[in-house]
Amino acid sequence: MKKRYITGYAGLRALAVIGVILYHLDPDHFGGGYLGVPVFLVLTGYLVTNQIMAAYRNQGYFDIKSFYQRRFKRLYPPLIAMLWLTSAYIVLFQRNLLNKLYQIVASNLLGVYNWWQIFNGQSYFERFANNESPFTHLWTIAIDWQFYLLWPLVMALLVKFAKKRRNIFWVLVGLSVLSALEMALLFRPGQDTSRIYYGTDTRFFSLGLGSAMAVLWPFEELDNRFTQKDGVILNWTGLATLFGMLLLMFSPLMNAQTAFPYYGGMFIFSFFVTVFAAVIAAPVGIWNRLMTNPVFNWLGSRSYEIYLYQFPVMIFFESRVSDLADHVTLYRVIEIVLILLISEITYRLFEKRRYTSEGIRYNLTKLFQWPVKLSKNWLKTAAFFLVFLIGSSGIIFSPLAKADNKDGALIKTINDNSKQQAEMNKKALELIKSSRKAAKKSSSKKSKQTSKAKTKTKSKTTKSKSGGKKVNQEFEKYGISQADLQAAQKLQVTAIGDSVMASSSDILHQLLPHAVIDATVSRQADVAPQLLQSYAQKGELQDNVLIGLGTNGPFTDDEVKQIMQIVGPKRQLFWINVIVPTRSWQNQVNQQLQTLTKKYKNLTVIDWYGYAHSQSSWFYDDKTHPNNVGQNYYSTYIVKEMVRASGSN
Repeated sequence: MKKRYITGYAGLRALAVIGVILYHLDPDHFGGGYLGVPVFLVLTGYLVTNQIMAAYRNQGYFDIKSFYQRRFKRLYPPLIAMLWLTSAYIVLFQRNLLNKLYQIVASNLLGVYNWWQIFNGQSYFERFANNESPFTHLWTIAIDWQFYLLWPLVMALLVKFAKKRRNIFWVLVGLSVLSALEMALLFRPGQDTSRIYYGTDTRFFSLGLGSAMAVLWPFEELDNRFTQKDGVILNWTGLATLFGMLLLMFSPLMNAQTAFPYYGGMFIFSFFVTVFAAVIAAPVGIWNRLMTNPVFNWLGSRSYEIYLYQFPVMIFFESRVSDLADHVTLYRVIEIVLILLISEITYRLFEKRRYTSEGIRYNLTKLFQWPVKLSKNWLKTAAFFLVFLIGSSGIIFSPLAKADNKDGALIKTINDNSKQQAEMNKKALELIKSSRKAAKKSSSKKSKQTSKAKTKTKSKTTKSKSGGKKVNQEFEKYGISQADLQAAQKLQVTAIGDSVMASSSDILHQLLPHAVIDATVSRQADVAPQLLQSYAQKGELQDNVLIGLGTNGPFTDDEVKQIMQIVGPKRQLFWINVIVPTRSWQNQVNQQLQTLTKKYKNLTVIDWYGYAHSQSSWFYDDKTHPNNVGQNYYSTYIVKEMVRASGSN
């Protein structure tokens, strides 16, 4: 029974790891691929709870000490190897990631890394504003460790006080529902979701559903439980739930920065996984056989290593290439090959082979014996020892490492601008209201007089621009004329954007005092319709709308259609194209925008890519965010293009 069940679940793990890798490699096409993580959590809940309940049924108690020892020996060596290998690479090749390395390693070893990420503002979805950490994905390993530590104690209490299996089942279901409700209640549209994405409490429902299944569906009691008719029902149930899983896993509907995943989407997916896992465990039906094959067995048995090394491989590889957007397929294939190769090597070294303290001491003794006898074992021990020394040096001395000044400056700029946005927008709205009052007074005159007044005003304005007091003169060196700078003073704009715009929002506010700017990190275009609708309902959607989205992922034609419907035909929409050469969607976004200008006459693309992509000195090391010089070019170029396209000058 045990062998049959394990092989089928290796296939389920294989599907999970495939989904996770595809999501991280290409999130624009696999928006819900991150849902491989709930698969692991459901299986963890099922396996651990099944083991605990079986022990209570068979022997009346559960050996917690032995359980902890087995978990430690199974999972800690590969994790420690990954942490030290990655740390050694950082020391040798990417020292800008040394800052806080000791905290990252320590929190991972202590099993609290997900909470460390929450309290240190490590967003799972912002991949540019800070140098992306190769450890970000380890939040789920931390949740596993917390579950391993606490769950035997929780189950001991349930067994003692709830007693009956049915009561325990409903308690676990209730706790799972509460976890899902907490996730929904804490979700705030447009805000960073890291707290609820990483939180052990808000992700418990996947573990809880798996645990509830173990109480209701213990696999050692399933052998004589079903008839052939039951097998047919299970076959169709498995097909339906697998279809639901795959539909959600590879659907843009489950994009983790939209509302649906947090308003029940992840819970629904976890429910599908739970039912499908139950079908696989049953001794009748076809699903266990279908999920058992050499490829799935290989991937499933190495799923832990594949999960551990996916982020380091992708991040370190992509940091060495600057043209990913131009060679997406080739580079993705290389990354997958590297991930699988490293996973196979580390699986053989650290999981398939068990190391004892006596064996380690013996190998270290041989390492320093003289004369040296070069052998395969000596070379392997020497390599391990060297990696350990280099990685340890990085961990030990990382408190002395300062954060990368360039990226630190970017983060500080974004944070400062975010704090100022509300106040600057308030001032902009007051100016807009004053302008509208003045316009109403002017419109009370007869149409002919109004027409003449406009002509005179325009004439006076032009004279003022050429001979009056100059404004923002210090920006003229960035390629914008004084006439455009003065025209921009009255241009009314509603702007929404991501961290690229957020890094320059202070300058944009200075150049466009009548602009309401709403820019934040990690934002994608799917939230734009909701934001624009909100501004329209408040009467704050101006005649000129500026969008700076696409850095964090592509968008659909339907999303653009919704945006254009809200903007309407009488407003002018300006959309800034993107420079993000290290992401696969750069060219897709820019080509799509250019195509859409033919469909929508009031859509103008501001070609930031064409203007700046060859100016490497304008950008931080991420090749996406303008630095302190580039921010001036970015802002003045946008303002110049808007002024000229809107006919304000």
